[in-house]
Parts: sequence; C-alpha cells; structure tokens
Amino acid sequence: MGFPKGFLWGGATAANQCEGAWDADGKGPCSADFMTQGDRTHPREITFPERVPGKVYPGDVAIDHYHRYEEDIALFGEMGFKCYRMSIAWSRIFPNGDDAEPCEAGLAHYDAVFDCCRRHGIEPLVTISHYETPMGLAKYGSWNNRQVVDLFLRYCDVIFRRYKGKVRYWLTFNEINSMGMGMMSCYMAGGMDPNSTLQQKATASYHQFIASALAVQLAHQIDPENKVGAMYGGIFSYPATCDPADIMGNYKFMQSCFMYPDVQCRGAYPTSALKEYEREGVVLPVLDGDADILKAGTVDFLTYSYYFSMVAGKDTKFDVATGSPVTGYTNPYLKTTEWGWTIDPMGLRYTLNLFWDRYGLPLMVVENGLGVSEEPGEDGIVHDPYRIDYHREHIKAMRDAIDLDGVEMWGYTTWGCIDIVSAGTGEMRKRYGFIYVDADDSYQGTFARTPKDSFWWYKKVIATNGEDLS
Repeated sequence: MGFPKGFLWGGATAANQCEGAWDADGKGPCSADFMTQGDRTHPREITFPERVPGKVYPGDVAIDHYHRYEEDIALFGEMGFKCYRMSIAWSRIFPNGDDAEPCEAGLAHYDAVFDCCRRHGIEPLVTISHYETPMGLAKYGSWNNRQVVDLFLRYCDVIFRRYKGKVRYWLTFNEINSMGMGMMSCYMAGGMDPNSTLQQKATASYHQFIASALAVQLAHQIDPENKVGAMYGGIFSYPATCDPADIMGNYKFMQSCFMYPDVQCRGAYPTSALKEYEREGVVLPVLDGDADILKAGTVDFLTYSYYFSMVAGKDTKFDVATGSPVTGYTNPYLKTTEWGWTIDPMGLRYTLNLFWDRYGLPLMVVENGLGVSEEPGEDGIVHDPYRIDYHREHIKAMRDAIDLDGVEMWGYTTWGCIDIVSAGTGEMRKRYGFIYVDADDSYQGTFARTPKDSFWWYKKVIATNGEDLS
C-alpha cells in the first residue's frame, strides 16, 4: 500500500540554528546565544551570562532565516513540502521568560511565518521549546524551580491562542531526554548549569514532564483540533552478543533511555527509573495531584530523531551522573559518517516497530539526515548522491515498517532541510540540507540559497508519495 494518503513529508529546523537576529525586535537572550563553537565540546567554557568579544556565536547570524523565511519557505514549497517542523523562540515571545506581557513583534513574526507556510500548502509542526531557554529564567534556577512550569504554561497559553487554526501540530520539548544526558545536553535542554548534579537534572526533567502534561491539556482545551506530541532524542542500541549478560546490559541501557517517552506516553515513571533514583539518593519534587497531571497529559503522538544506532552490553556502565550515552562498543557491520555516526537504515525500521509495539501511538520521524562537509562544484551546484542514497534507504525502511509491520506513521521531516548551524559542533560545514547556503564557519558569505541535486530528488519523492525513489 505504501505511504498513507496525507503523509506529512517535509523538513525540519530549529529557531536557534537558523533564524539569527538574536537580539532583533525585542528578542531577549536565550541559552543558545551564549554558546560558541568551542564550548559545545568543552561546556565549562560557557561564560554565561557573559559574551566574550571576538568569539564566534553561531546563533547571532545563523543563516538569517528570520529575515529570509519567505525565500526559504518558497523553496520548501517548490520541493512540495506538506509539513515544516520549526520552533518558536521562547525569548521572542517573552524576552526574559517572566515578562508581564508578551512581545508583539515576536508574535507578529510567527504570524507571518505561519501565513507564509499556509500560502505554500505547508502544515507547520511547531516545537515549543527547542534548545533555547530564556536566560532571564536563570535567576530562578531554570527548570529546577517549579515556578518555571507556570511561566512555560503562560507562554503556551499565549501561542496556543494566538495561532489557533494556524498551527495544529505541536511538540512540547525537543529531545526531552537530553536533560538527563551530558554536560552540554542539560544546558541545551533547559539552560541548566553544565555542572548540574544528578539530583538537579532529575528535578529539572520532572518539572519538564509536568509542564508538558499541563501543556497537552491546555492545548486540547483551547482547540480540540490540536495534536500535541513528544519528541525523543534517538538513542537506540543492539545487544553486543547473544550472551545473556549482554542482553541484560543492553536492556538496562535502553530502559534508562526510554524513561522519557514512557512518562510522556504512559503518564507515569517506570518502576526501573524510580528504583535507580532510589539507589542514587535522588528525590523527585512530587506535589499532591502530580500523578493525575501526568496521567491526564499523555501525548497524542510520538516523534523522535534518528541518525544512528549503538551497541551496548554487559560492560556498558550508563553514567547516571553525566548521562553519557557512550556504551563502550562499536558495530563492525555498519559504515560511519564523517563525524563518526553509524549509518543504519534497518535500525530505523527496528525503532519504529519498537515504539509502535511499546506505546501504540502514531509516529513521526522528525529528524533524520546526513551531515557532510561539502562545497559546490565548478557549476555552482552541490552534487550529493550520498545524501540521496542515505534518505532513499531510510525511506525504504519506513515503507517496510508501514507495509510489512503495520506501524502507523504520520510523517517524516528530514534534518535540516536547508543548511543550518550544527547543534553539536556550531559549524556550518556540517551540512545536512537539500539547499546549500553560502556561509562559512565564521558566518561570512553571500547567504545565497542554491538547491543541491537532492532537492530535485526529494521533490520527486514527495510528488509520488514515496513511490519513486530512483
């Protein structure tokens, strides 16, 4: 049968990685505005809330999507996008996070963006918080403080009402499991101090779960047509061998990762996570009624990023203090990208089955792509057969999951559909897009947009609803 009618083909970006205009039109500073290229690998270099003259802050300019969104969305429309996954920058709406009134210029900007999407027949899929917490919330301790839940809900209330009818698909937190991972991840996920303790990360995650559940309920109340999803950062692993010790080692590793979608999809912490917290002396900041909030605020669908797979086993020691996903194993059967990520299309089918069987919720893959250092050829065009091959094989895997396994999928948005700042490195040279942007790692260039060969291939894929992958 192939992909269902109305399948949401498209692409994805994040405001902090594409918009630029970091202090324009009343926008306040957010956590992403203090990240240089170097501190992504050495997070202790973050001099927050200070900005150091002479350092490159990639989000200052990014690809200037803030001023060029009409051009970019027109290109997405030319490709035939049915869906554009994007994010709203929280500090464009509430510059300090706790302002008495929202910023009208920020609200008006996204009105214009959504109107532009609609003119091109594109359905917006909006991430409410995508790695850019207003720095004004630092004085509260960011997500360690329950007050931030209320401030987040006020932000949600404003955007749900303002964009009622323009936006029908929402995601609460991007890669919500990032809060429990490495030093940089908790900073990106919620403006948390990179040196946060396990107790602080667990508290912040708990508050984000409460905030997400309340946001789901609020979205349904304001507009029953709203659909609100979770977004999991795709950490998946295979057992190293069929040794029962490796099977259990991998299972425990995946249990620790799946706590996050478990809470959002099932409405309660799994007992394995509670026992782990108990062993580590972590106490969750539970208030009366919270269990009911989590249960009533389960999501309508589940989305996730999928770039690679991992291997885990008996020697994997998941570091609960740092949240490091390093397992100590490699997969000899898979090739890797320039940045060392495995390429595993079959793993995508596996993960779709895994989540469908576990939760029974409609699924979307909202990030999937190949980062490559590339330049235009003599003809001014990037010829990228490797990217076409990558997406072709992953699309085949999704089709098999739908056709052969009965998985329900709503859509697929590639990362990033246009060259943008890399969240992991802060570079422009790690390019994922179907559209080349003329900017270098110092964010200098003409910023001209030029379709790559993959642009025309993806246009054909969408036009045939995934039937023609040649």
